[in-house]
Amino acid sequence: MKNPNFNKGLTLTALGSFWWGVIGVIYFKYISFAGPLEVVIHRCVWTSVVLFISTFYFSKWNIFFKIIADRKKLLCLFFSGMLIFINWSTWIYAIASEKIIDASFGYFIMPILSVFLGYIFYNENINKKRVLSIILVLISILFLLFMSFNAIPWVGIIVALSWGFYNLLRKKINVDTDIGLLIESLFILPFALFSFFLIFQNNLNDFSLTNPSLMLLLMLAGPMTVIPLFMYVRGVELCGLGPTGMIFYITPTFQFLLGFFYYNEPFSSEKSLSFILIWIAVIIYLKDLYENN
Repeated sequence: MKNPNFNKGLTLTALGSFWWGVIGVIYFKYISFAGPLEVVIHRCVWTSVVLFISTFYFSKWNIFFKIIADRKKLLCLFFSGMLIFINWSTWIYAIASEKIIDASFGYFIMPILSVFLGYIFYNENINKKRVLSIILVLISILFLLFMSFNAIPWVGIIVALSWGFYNLLRKKINVDTDIGLLIESLFILPFALFSFFLIFQNNLNDFSLTNPSLMLLLMLAGPMTVIPLFMYVRGVELCGLGPTGMIFYITPTFQFLLGFFYYNEPFSSEKSLSFILIWIAVIIYLKDLYENN
């Protein structure tokens, strides 16, 4: 008998994926006039604030203090915090510099990369179909390298690697998603505040008390980060990793469509051939997920 919450989980996961793929892209593209550095700063700062509020609301401070008392988990969260900072920075840079399609490349290959990392670091079994998916991803990257070094979607590769290794570390310590992200944000926060101080000192900031509407707009970077994360993670809890792994592909699909059709980003023939290989790999991977879940 199917879990009565299964459909609710699918809906939440789909909403979270849609938010990342559409609402998040449009929002961060809209505020990109502030510059990638200031946008990253506000994402770090206001994500911390939102997570502080949610931790109070859900009364999770006992979990928070239990985690920070564990040196091993704290060290892992420090490194995962650096990885999420790299991921956020690269993604925002992609939005601001018309590389949304390249970033979508990273999110297409990320689940397949995670399968490979699980095999390398956790000796997880992978079947022939997943091996084929990994080989196709590698061929697509090598194809771009052979055709043109400049055609390689470095932004997407950094996005995929940072997110893949982030998930690897988080799996190792297995802490609550929101509390883990709060601790990671607190590690990043001093760097973000110091960077904002330097921007403010040089009068390069867009965030100012003289413009309350713009302040509010930039402060939304926190909820824009946390809300889809809560929806997606809750969806995973209700219906499992397999189905949510398939639904996640809503995110890079809409990113690609927005980048190509709405923002008119360039898409070379070399990249189109590489993406065809990626989509074949994704179809093989999703078919395997469907058959085994």
